[in-house]
Amino acid sequence: MKLQLPLLAAVTLMTACNTNTTTQAGADSTKIPAFELSSIDSTVKPCDDFDGFVNGNWKKNNPIPSTESRWGAFNVLDKQNKEVRLKGIILSLADKKDLKKGTEEQQISDFYRSFLDTATIEKLGITPLQPYLDKINAIKSFADYAKVSGELQNIGISGAFGFGVDADARNSKMNAVYEGQDGLSLGEKSYYERQDSSTKDVRNEFVKHVDKQFTQAGFKDANPGATILEFETKMAKLQLTNVQLRDPVKTYNKAPFSELKTLAPDYDWDTYSDIQGIKPDTLIIQDKPYVKGVAALLKSTPLETLKTWMRWQTLSHFASYLPKPIDSENFHFFATVMHGTKAQKPRLERSIRATDGIMGMPLGKLFVKQYFPESSKQKVSEMIENVRTVYGERVDGLTWMSDSTKKMAHKKLASFTYKIGYPDKWKDYSTIDIKPGTLIENIVSASHFTHKETLDKIGKPVDKTEWGMTPQTVNAYYNPLNNEVVFPAGILQPPFFNANADDAINYGGIIAVIGHEFTHGFDDQGSQFDADGNLKNWWTDADRKNFMALSNKYIRYFDGIEVLPGFHINGALTIGENTADLGGITLAYYALVKSLKGKPEPKPIDGYNWKQRFFLGWGQVWHGNSTEAALRNQVQTDPHSPARNRINGPLPHLKEFAEAWGCGPDSKMVLPDSARVVIW
Repeated sequence: MKLQLPLLAAVTLMTACNTNTTTQAGADSTKIPAFELSSIDSTVKPCDDFDGFVNGNWKKNNPIPSTESRWGAFNVLDKQNKEVRLKGIILSLADKKDLKKGTEEQQISDFYRSFLDTATIEKLGITPLQPYLDKINAIKSFADYAKVSGELQNIGISGAFGFGVDADARNSKMNAVYEGQDGLSLGEKSYYERQDSSTKDVRNEFVKHVDKQFTQAGFKDANPGATILEFETKMAKLQLTNVQLRDPVKTYNKAPFSELKTLAPDYDWDTYSDIQGIKPDTLIIQDKPYVKGVAALLKSTPLETLKTWMRWQTLSHFASYLPKPIDSENFHFFATVMHGTKAQKPRLERSIRATDGIMGMPLGKLFVKQYFPESSKQKVSEMIENVRTVYGERVDGLTWMSDSTKKMAHKKLASFTYKIGYPDKWKDYSTIDIKPGTLIENIVSASHFTHKETLDKIGKPVDKTEWGMTPQTVNAYYNPLNNEVVFPAGILQPPFFNANADDAINYGGIIAVIGHEFTHGFDDQGSQFDADGNLKNWWTDADRKNFMALSNKYIRYFDGIEVLPGFHINGALTIGENTADLGGITLAYYALVKSLKGKPEPKPIDGYNWKQRFFLGWGQVWHGNSTEAALRNQVQTDPHSPARNRINGPLPHLKEFAEAWGCGPDSKMVLPDSARVVIW
């Protein structure tokens, strides 16, 4: 569980993918082909490089837009959802007059207009931040620092650690307070430690970036970039790696709230927590040595350095909502330097995305009314039950698992619940105070709403109906604490789910996605949670040892993949997603086989038989291009392997793939039996 929270927020340990008839999108009338043959590069052998074969021409014909760092199926559909569908909804509301205060329509309209009101933004400069800067400037003691840090975290500004609220991992029916590490501007400790030239360049650019932002804001701190990099480097050394954060047992340390005072007696925990409204009897500490170490670091750091760092965190948090010079420099570093994105999106498109970021659920309610027919819920429900049945059959056939553990696996599988499309009940957002011409204040108001909403959960039963994604999101997730899979309406569209496609293409697409999310319940993290969503061992020692042996073999396999010179996939970081991909495609394939029993074998389409089309469907949903900077960032920070390796990575482990494409034993996409990994 990676808990890096700048404010009191939900910390669900959920694992996402990333990845003349009417289509699923209701109002759209374009018939989308099941598979676009023009994507194929027939000069590449499918048995040597399946991604190059199935997507070669697509990649050549779809270069990364200047406003993106990655470009693939997810991005294309996300752009359609936001910059076409949501844009139409928002613009129609913006044209309306005299919208009633507090209604979702008024909030959406006025937030959108406040983001577009660049004249007011330029006129105000950084004055909307002055109340928070004044608090920082007034700090005279270490106790003052603790108080202001808590105040800033109320509105989403990072500190050295943060509180969050989620289901108690060992009592998943009740909410608990979590404490975890936070505060690294570069996102992950490896950026402060690696000594390769690319990462050094990022650190050097970071120093320049901070210096420039301080000058633009009129701050007078001396050498702020070097000061902040030095401080964060010390903090990074104390933090757990993103691989260590994956261990739900070691990061679950329930203790009395008073233990924070024992670990770090010099830090004013009472003031820090009281200012945030947090007064639990117990909490779950992510890493006790970090609490002790970072508190000592804070205590030994000159107060002026801490104040410089707090100014930076405040400025950086709001930079994209400030005047153009600050906004543009923020984009230059975090988008161009860190990810290779060349140009910002036009202000109109950014305003749509910003509005979606703040008012996502109210927009989602309007989105599903227009673009998600109820019939899709039934279709997806049937698919899910199909996958559940096949998973049970796969469990029964395992040779490395004992009958007693299989019994518990079936219990967990039977307890899986799912959500499709959109929430059954919608939250009331009317207390968020959104006004024209006050962009920063609107952001703060939304943060206060989220903060209060989360505070209200502490010590109360978990609301199992709550969603962790908006309906328009092109993604899906598994939440082990609820033992549930969730599929927003946004992903239930082509190329993932296409009503015009043959079964083979859809099974390789949406069914593999469903299987992927199911498998998360049995990956290295999910397998440690029982049928009720509690962190509890349900394995025999021998079975767990067998499972970890298979997982470690798969880790080593991905460790060996170099995506750029000196940058390999981190097999331990990506094992959950890689396991889910392997399980998802396996489950989908055998669900398709099961669906064809007793039926005539489907005829080839476009020269490809149903087995081949299944794998075409798999390749189609993950196709994508990426900048080198984005790839470097991904392999250091992202639990998902790059798109190319999500396509090609699991296929050599599947005899079914080799059979479908007639791959010989010497083919590059074929492994000997001794090297293959079959987990589920």
